[in-house]
Amino acid sequence: MEKKVLVPVAQGVEEMETITIIDVLRRAGASVIAASVDEINIKASGGIEFKADRLIKDCMDEQFDLIAIPGGIPGAHNLRDSKELEVLLRKQADQQKYYAAICASPAVVLHHHGLVTPGKVTCHPGFVDMIDNGNIIESNVVVDGNCITSRGAGTACDFALKLVELLYSKEKKKEVAQSLALSVD
Repeated sequence: MEKKVLVPVAQGVEEMETITIIDVLRRAGASVIAASVDEINIKASGGIEFKADRLIKDCMDEQFDLIAIPGGIPGAHNLRDSKELEVLLRKQADQQKYYAAICASPAVVLHHHGLVTPGKVTCHPGFVDMIDNGNIIESNVVVDGNCITSRGAGTACDFALKLVELLYSKEKKKEVAQSLALSVD
């Protein structure tokens, strides 16, 4: 069964995280929409440019199995400031559907909107002081209910593969990992 995933993007997102999330989930068979909170043409934090599929304002009436937020600065700040993304994230949480963030975004976006308190969470080490819930876990990927968080670009494959496992199965995760020449548990 095809799963529908929203990957919100903005000027200054971290390119490795963004593209890894999109690519790995598409390899699993998910329908992934990269939706910009500002402009269709994105310039990532490291200078790489890419084009979003559409604007997030055009996604407001859609349902998603997962919303997966990349990090990067100033990308995370731009994502945090999107009222449309806030509405979609709150709807996702209220419907007990998956939402996820990596790098700075667990702190800058999810925690800012009250979506990790009081749950277990991880994020980039440079942003742990922003999360004051006492449940910071030093792990590559942390799953707490429907909230999935990860630490940064170096954990992007682990993060994306965990999202595949949650949306599909351990078998699908293994299949996708093998296609990437990665070994998984």
